[in-house]
Amino acid sequence: MKHYESVIIGHITEDINIDHEDNAVRICGGAVLYSSASAHALGHKVAAVTKLADADFARLAQFTLPEEDIYVRACDASTTIRNKYYTADKERRDCVCLSRGTPFALSDLPADISGDIYHFAGLIVGDYADGMIEACAEKGAVAVDVQGLLRHADATTGEMYFEDWAQKKDLLPLITYLKTDAAEAEILTGTADRVEAAKILHQWGAKEVLITHNTEVLAYDGKTVCTCPIKARNLSGRTGRGDTTFAAYLTERLHSDLQTALLVATATVSLKMETPGPLRCTRGDVEAYIDRFYR
Repeated sequence: MKHYESVIIGHITEDINIDHEDNAVRICGGAVLYSSASAHALGHKVAAVTKLADADFARLAQFTLPEEDIYVRACDASTTIRNKYYTADKERRDCVCLSRGTPFALSDLPADISGDIYHFAGLIVGDYADGMIEACAEKGAVAVDVQGLLRHADATTGEMYFEDWAQKKDLLPLITYLKTDAAEAEILTGTADRVEAAKILHQWGAKEVLITHNTEVLAYDGKTVCTCPIKARNLSGRTGRGDTTFAAYLTERLHSDLQTALLVATATVSLKMETPGPLRCTRGDVEAYIDRFYR
């Protein structure tokens, strides 16, 4: 049995990104790609579990993980998403799902691996079969990026939109680590106050809540609210912000207190946001960034 600190489950996508000046670029994306790169860069042992149509296996080359830590299942369809950004900071965008990946089932998890954390790096409602969170909660800690439980794709047009998560009060008690951005936290709780939203989500059952914002990252464990500022010097690598932050926080949290894990995660994403694509650096690079910008 091969053991990992985190087993990250999600679709690697082809993203068609159109910026506010209508420049278009095709790039591989998806939370599983950015998340695994982040944790791996910090020196953590993580696995990526993904699904791809046979014609799209070339996407696997974009992972920064060792090949033996990438578990891919062949399936009928891969995920392709078009993102149109309306501002230079990439905070406003419209997303269209051009092709939807085959959902994950519990049987897609390799039988010969285990994890301290099972990280659901979803993109769209329906990425996971019913019962997967419950089953993984019996294996280890569960981490959920709530985007994959709020973001829907219209069956006809592919246009993506957000709705509240109907099962939140049933499933939040099974989740050790919950990640939202500020807008998603407001959808879930009805409040734009990020501290209050984190407290509500914890009251509903999530053990630790991480909320990302363009200025800072907030973490709450039921006792302490911690925030840490984002200090990226440019936003060319804005895509993947939340995924990079969450995976860094999760794996650091296995070994560090909340405040230390948050500092490392926020410095990691600040460094990542300065370069497009998944994070490619060493832990030493992140530590140097902390020394320069956070001491």
